[in-house]
Amino acid sequence: QVQLVESGGGLVQAGGSLRLSCAVSGGIFSSSRMGWYRQAPGKQRELAATIGSAYSTYYADSVKGRFTISRDNGKNTVYLQMNSLKPEDTAVYYCNKYPPYNYWGQGTQVTVSS
Repeated sequence: QVQLVESGGGLVQAGGSLRLSCAVSGGIFSSSRMGWYRQAPGKQRELAATIGSAYSTYYADSVKGRFTISRDNGKNTVYLQMNSLKPEDTAVYYCNKYPPYNYWGQGTQVTVSS
C-alpha cells in the first residue's frame, strides 16, 4: 500500500513562506501525477496544485503566482513552496496522486496569522 507522509507545516505570519514536503513510498511515483490538496476548517478538501511525470504543472487560481509545486523522482518526494501566504491559506495540507487514492496521509497543518 502506498504511504504518504507530509511535513513542513507550521505557524507563519501573513506574507511569509513555508515549504512542504511529501515522502511517498510504494506505488509508481515517477509515472504518477501528484498533487497537493488542502482542507480549511469547515470546508471541503480542495486541489491546490498538481505536477505530472513530465513536470507539467497546474495551479488553482487561489494559489497561482504564490505557490510552486515540484518533485524529486529520485527521492519519491513532492514539494510545495508557498510564498506570500495569506490567512485564507490556513488549512491542513495533504499530498496524494491526482486523481487521489481513496486514502490519505495525516496531512500537515499550515496556519497563517494576520
